[in-house]
Amino acid sequence: MQRATALERRIDAVAHRLLHGAPARGFRAALIEFAVFVLKQAWACVFGAALLLAIVAARLWYPDDAVIARNDALTLAAVAIQIAMLAFRLESGRELWVIVLFHLTGTVMELFKTDVGSWTYAGDGILRIGGVPLFSGFMYAAVGSYMVRVYRVFDLGFTRYPRRWVTAIVAAAIYVNFFLHHFWWDARWVLLLAVVLLWMPTVMHARVWRRTLKLPLLLAFAGVAVFIYFAENIGTLAGAWAYPDQADGWQLVSPGKLVSWFLLMIISVVLVTWVYPPREPTRLLAEPAAGAGERVAGGGRGPV
Repeated sequence: MQRATALERRIDAVAHRLLHGAPARGFRAALIEFAVFVLKQAWACVFGAALLLAIVAARLWYPDDAVIARNDALTLAAVAIQIAMLAFRLESGRELWVIVLFHLTGTVMELFKTDVGSWTYAGDGILRIGGVPLFSGFMYAAVGSYMVRVYRVFDLGFTRYPRRWVTAIVAAAIYVNFFLHHFWWDARWVLLLAVVLLWMPTVMHARVWRRTLKLPLLLAFAGVAVFIYFAENIGTLAGAWAYPDQADGWQLVSPGKLVSWFLLMIISVVLVTWVYPPREPTRLLAEPAAGAGERVAGGGRGPV
């Protein structure tokens, strides 16, 4: 795997040995492709999955009378997860800069949004800034971690990707609108239209195993937004935070939040492109097919 960590290269080598000689066609081949796709997705979102498990575990089993408040314990758990990601070489130092930047931009937005009452956190703990426990920033970091990891583990290539400086302007406008719409006109639908028009021609090429998946990039964006929406419902059900309409009891997060997460995700996507500039898929497609006995373990990219 290009840009792979040492651990990922070892896992990749084992995967190549296990799948060497696997059928290239038929139902079993399709099943293998599907299994590898799921495993790669799981590998890409390991940060977010670990943090979500910590949130659920804290809700179910963390004692209310513990010396360390629940929110503080979540913050310590989030720090431990981030340290482990680096210690086990699941993230590179280069990728960490994007994750930290998205962490900071998310924390700033959290401070503002909680102040205007968009959502609230429990008031326990000392590891907080105002009404925002510090673990909240790691939820944005988890999204950033997924974005940078999914890029390399799927060997992502793009056709007709828009110019990065244009995408940066759109991302900056989206971020500003998250604040400005509380005082002025909400431009989210205009910004959503801008995103659609800008990325509509773009096709994403994702290496799975032997096959390369091609799909409109907007569809991939929408899929990630839906996944985050499901995770948000789990987080609010676990009591990590609450929206105003959940004050009297939990209910599903408003589907309108899908648009918010879709737009917020664009910010993360744009940040990642400054670490991994979008590339044409020609070089990727020209590589020998995985498992054909022509690749050296660790010589391509790909989470398995």
